[in-house]
Amino acid sequence: MSDGILHIMSFPEPPLDRREALRYAGTRELPPEQASLFDECVAELLPLLSYKVCWRFFPVAANGCELDLGFATVTSKSLAANLAGCGKILLFAATVGIAPDRLVAKYGRISPVKALFCQAIGAERIEALCDMFCKEIASQEGTLRPRFSPGYGDLPLELQSQIFSVLDCNRKIGLSLTSSLLMTPTKSVTALAGIN
Repeated sequence: MSDGILHIMSFPEPPLDRREALRYAGTRELPPEQASLFDECVAELLPLLSYKVCWRFFPVAANGCELDLGFATVTSKSLAANLAGCGKILLFAATVGIAPDRLVAKYGRISPVKALFCQAIGAERIEALCDMFCKEIASQEGTLRPRFSPGYGDLPLELQSQIFSVLDCNRKIGLSLTSSLLMTPTKSVTALAGIN
């Protein structure tokens, strides 16, 4: 897959990690009444999700903290450390769609607990998608470094604009960027990972 072209793929639903979703909700266990509400949110939300990723590979070259990522140049000490020794990166954008945002907005008015649960389940779902995708790429390309997103460490959030442009996120997976560099849908990730 190291061909420089833009790839787009829909993935099957990853298994739900209930403990991880509860962690995102700020708890480890739920009393029976809230556990029932959580299960209702799972049943309502999961059928509405789509698991989409677009990605490209780029060469990477470093000169100290100055990085040529193949689609942009940045200065980042933390990213340079993360990519040390890598000659290539995986750049990707992933989303599970707008459903979590819609349900959070809906329940924010009538059931704050359900809103919290939908938020937490959505967070677990996008992380599960990213993990599944990176595992798939690693099986084909070799070991991946931990993924690194704009805004992490000293990597500028402004890199989002170039990522969205080079991956054509809006047209390919329905992911857009606001003028304040926030992603819509919110349960989405852009990241890069070094390939060993």
